[in-house]
Amino acid sequence: MVANTLPDLAPDGLTILDAPSIGDIPLYNADLQNSGGFPASVVALGDAVRAADGVIFISPEYNFSVPGVLKNAIDWVSRLPDQPFKYKPVALQSAAVGMLGGARSQYHMRQIMVFLEALVFTKPEVFVSFAKDKVYAERGVLTDETTRKMISSQLDGFAHFIRRVGDPASKGD
Repeated sequence: MVANTLPDLAPDGLTILDAPSIGDIPLYNADLQNSGGFPASVVALGDAVRAADGVIFISPEYNFSVPGVLKNAIDWVSRLPDQPFKYKPVALQSAAVGMLGGARSQYHMRQIMVFLEALVFTKPEVFVSFAKDKVYAERGVLTDETTRKMISSQLDGFAHFIRRVGDPASKGD
């Protein structure tokens, strides 16, 4: 629902593209990586991260944390050569049915991204609380105007952040 709304809220100069699907990425296993290399779905996701000027993670919260499928995808991609998240501008958004809007998930995502040396955009934050009450279900878009303004504000700030930190590939080690 939040992801479907981003293109409409993005400022001029910020293009929102969907990432490749993470649903078919196998569970991370170092033995699998060492014997067979990287699955094509992992390589495609890594290439998409490298090609992007910035990455916006939009996620629910499961059991007070990051959904397993998302963490698994990050684990795989983080092991690719020339680790794609290093120096990559990253923004976080979450949505949940409870009043915290996925705050605990974002806390864990920040820890993960900091370890991977991503450049985490910190403010404004986006936590969509009581998410099921803020969406037009048949179209899957966010209808709550206050939440739309909050997301729009973050996208404006993130676009500025990306311009300010420059080309992530030029940062070097």
